[in-house]
Amino acid sequence: MLGIRYLKAPPTTYVLHFKRGKVQREGPGLSFFYWEPASTIVAVPFASTDVPFVFNEVSADFQAVALQGQLSFRVSEPKRLAGLLNFAVTPQLRYVSDDPDKLNNRLVHATQILTRAVAQALPLRDLLMGSDRIVAQVLPALRQDAAVVLHGVEVLSLAILAIRPTPEMSKALEAEAREGLQRKADEAIYARRNAAVEQERTIKESELNTEIAVEEKRRQIRETQMAADIAVEQQRRALIDLESENVRKNAETKSFALEATLKPLRATDWRTLMAISGGGDAKAYIGIAFQEMAENAQKIGQLNITPDLLKSLLEKSG
Repeated sequence: MLGIRYLKAPPTTYVLHFKRGKVQREGPGLSFFYWEPASTIVAVPFASTDVPFVFNEVSADFQAVALQGQLSFRVSEPKRLAGLLNFAVTPQLRYVSDDPDKLNNRLVHATQILTRAVAQALPLRDLLMGSDRIVAQVLPALRQDAAVVLHGVEVLSLAILAIRPTPEMSKALEAEAREGLQRKADEAIYARRNAAVEQERTIKESELNTEIAVEEKRRQIRETQMAADIAVEQQRRALIDLESENVRKNAETKSFALEATLKPLRATDWRTLMAISGGGDAKAYIGIAFQEMAENAQKIGQLNITPDLLKSLLEKSG
């Protein structure tokens, strides 16, 4: 019959059938016949939806950045959303207005407003490294945002995929980071060289300590040898002193014996001693006689000594 249509909605679509301003039927995934001239079909998808976004914001130190991310949500109250936006469809399930796209835009705008508050409070360096921080602050606030609650939407997740500065600032940061890495590399080289020098110094000190220890041992050996030599010389000196003492005592003993022997003979006339000894040499007696004559020369008036006598006295006895 003319004007009668058949609708079959997928399970992820909430359908409201209005007739004369009243809801005739509603629910997800409905299938029914309806009379088109007197009916209005509203189809609200409540499956999860991913909405990508790119924001251009400014950091706390007035540096422009681009934040790229994705928002995931689902419609938790389709009837409430249908009362705010026009989700009416044609018999071919095509929306009659662009209101369904407004939902995505409103959610993205709410996300941008909350993200801007966080981005403007962070300097560029912290912002470039703070994607998790942004999500941790924006997501709870977004779930409680008035626009989200009013439209009956449940925010599932929020992800910041990239945070990019301007090309000039990116090059500057890259250059600075590259210089920092180069400095660290230089510091590592210097540290390695210093470690090598320190190791070499330690080796030198060890060698010097070894030489000092060797010299100390040599000195101890020399001192020990010198102490041994001194002990030997002391013993030798003691031996010499002992030998000298023995010689002296021996000499004293001989001197005492000689003195004891000669003491009785000191008062005896020498002529007597010669006579006692057995007469002696004739020439000796003649010499003694001349000596006595010399001693008593004042008593001798005249003395004649012939050459023959002197010759006989000077000749050696055969």
